[in-house]
Amino acid sequence: MATSQIATFSMLVSCVCGTVFPRDQTWFEGVFLSSMCPLNVSMNTMYGIMFDAGSTGTRIHVYTFVQKIPEQPPTLEGEIFESLKPGLSAFADHPKQGAETVQRLLEVAKESVPPSHWKRTPVVLKATAGLRLLPDHKAQALLLEVSEVFKKSPFLVPEDSVSIMDGSYEGILAWITVNFLTGQLHGQNPKTVGTLDLGGASTQITFLPQFKKTLEQTPSDYLTSFEMFNSTYELYTHSYLGFGLKAARLATLGALDTEVIEGQTFRSSCLPKWLEAEWDFGGVKYQYGGRHEGETGFEACYSEVLQVVRGKLHQPDEIRKSSFYAFSYYYDRAVDTDMIDYEKGGILKVQDFEKKAREVCDNLENFTSGSPFLCMDLSYITALLKDGFGFMDSTILQLTKKVNNIETGWALGATFHLLQSLDLSY
Repeated sequence: MATSQIATFSMLVSCVCGTVFPRDQTWFEGVFLSSMCPLNVSMNTMYGIMFDAGSTGTRIHVYTFVQKIPEQPPTLEGEIFESLKPGLSAFADHPKQGAETVQRLLEVAKESVPPSHWKRTPVVLKATAGLRLLPDHKAQALLLEVSEVFKKSPFLVPEDSVSIMDGSYEGILAWITVNFLTGQLHGQNPKTVGTLDLGGASTQITFLPQFKKTLEQTPSDYLTSFEMFNSTYELYTHSYLGFGLKAARLATLGALDTEVIEGQTFRSSCLPKWLEAEWDFGGVKYQYGGRHEGETGFEACYSEVLQVVRGKLHQPDEIRKSSFYAFSYYYDRAVDTDMIDYEKGGILKVQDFEKKAREVCDNLENFTSGSPFLCMDLSYITALLKDGFGFMDSTILQLTKKVNNIETGWALGATFHLLQSLDLSY
């Protein structure tokens, strides 16, 4: 992907005012707690509204930036974040209802941005894998209804304000977000970190190769170059549609890309034998349950999930000993099994996921959990990391939901990109 589009960050938008905490790093000014802003806000304060329409929910990010020095990137001040479930794709047959969820979240933005800045504050929605998996006419109907909601809002609506984002672009923007928030792109430290994102329908891997061999042995469509902060970066990035956690559940059950027949039940060794349940994903109801015959436990489950990833993902040698930031469902499943703290996150090795998967799956009949898919999910994450991407057991993963109280993921990077493409004169 040609990416002069992700050139130098020059401006961004968004405001959320309230109590300011002392900064943790030289470039990070603080975090606002309140979602309410005073009416008199400096014209140097900028606002930006980014909607993340994912497969499992719709989220709004309202960012706060202050332009302190002309011709320099603005200083990030904070973020307001809210979400609603289910995602837009669940409203495939009821697009107006899907757009109503966006309207509800827009009220958060109206409370967060003072009226004096509404007309200068761009609002954008980018949909990810959930809408990519829908038939095109249904996805476009949803986007059209959201566009109508935006047009009626008091905010600035750029051209192409509602769209489906390319998966590899999603990975690039998430990498930008994490490395900006950790100070790797805004200081003297040139060492960057790789990112792993596991959504419901797709998964992304992005890192900055250090070895010429990696560049030579990588398919050309996995590489992209762009300039940022007067530096040129050539990233390895790829999005695997159909390899997100929930899509992997369907694949493991044999239900992915399968027309559901009434009365049909999909079964797996990753589920308790006694389980009979119904699951709604992407607007489709699936009957599923455990296998009445045969083995259960980690080995039986792992052999099933292994079929989903084996031989289907590119494995760059360089990543085997690298460290990565991992978020979304990597984080959620680690929290669900008490491997990390919900608020603080934590550091794990790849082998920790396998260890926990064995513990859960080998006690399947006695294990109580909020999700009957926990054994399957942990086994899949293990297989994805080891047999899919080719990570070593000892690979270090930094699991985090926020960095300096700002959400990780692609939204901040997307807002940077949006604002640098707009001419907002204050």
